[in-house]
Amino acid sequence: MKYLYYPGCSLEGTSVEYNISTKVLMEAVDAQFEEIEDWNCCGATAAESSSHLLSYVLPARNLALAEKMNDSKQILVPCSACYLNLKKTEVAIKKDKNFLGKINTVLAEEDLVLKGDIIVRHLLDVLSNDIDIEIIKENSQNKMSGLTIAPYYGCQCLRPFSVFDDPEDPHSMDGLIKATGADLLEWDMGAQCCGASNTTTKPEAGMELVGRILKAAQGADAILTVCPMCQMNLESSQKKISHKQGIELDIPVLFLPQFLGLAMGKIPKDVGLDLNLSNTGPLMKKAI
Repeated sequence: MKYLYYPGCSLEGTSVEYNISTKVLMEAVDAQFEEIEDWNCCGATAAESSSHLLSYVLPARNLALAEKMNDSKQILVPCSACYLNLKKTEVAIKKDKNFLGKINTVLAEEDLVLKGDIIVRHLLDVLSNDIDIEIIKENSQNKMSGLTIAPYYGCQCLRPFSVFDDPEDPHSMDGLIKATGADLLEWDMGAQCCGASNTTTKPEAGMELVGRILKAAQGADAILTVCPMCQMNLESSQKKISHKQGIELDIPVLFLPQFLGLAMGKIPKDVGLDLNLSNTGPLMKKAI
């Protein structure tokens, strides 16, 4: 299977380790992908407050660029916020041809035309449904045996578009984690909100949500996620929350492809582990 690849802004900035590890992992599982040429910001959360149409035109431009590139009809998106914005545009233009016409009026300024036959897919969807899990098992050789992992999905990869998993009771990471030999933490926080941008706009509320997740993950050797915002919130807030609540909350927070890459024999630098903020030392000692 060949995919067109949309990294998005976070994967070239605060979450560059997600970009690095995704590329390494996709190569390791023999998946072909090509980055969309001249891609632009998806609009994140800011475009909607500025212009409803702009919040669709920005993702639509990326879809139109993807349609021009080759015969692949599938875009692989690791960032959950980017996935949500591109997916909402895909769904909207397929439902409403008049709206597609409005978008194409804007895109015509760059001589772009969006047909609307592209499919946007989250990295987790591709890993859990397209990739042969035996490749992960064979290369891992139970390397992560003895580790207990807490899979954390967050909101945006499953809501409101429950395309590949149950947003209230997700399990799409389970098989991937077990393929490495690791065990799953039994918890019910995998689909709970991490507070997203509340950690900057309403820090008290955001920290409370993050603290609940970190407390629930005690007993796990690491939390795995597929969202840059979730990863940043869960990783960067640990010391502040520990001090405020008088409890030691010190747990590695890795992106799923970082963990799978390590399990398949990649060295920490190969998957950008040196760029993580949380203390990954204990995890690596136990894994080795």
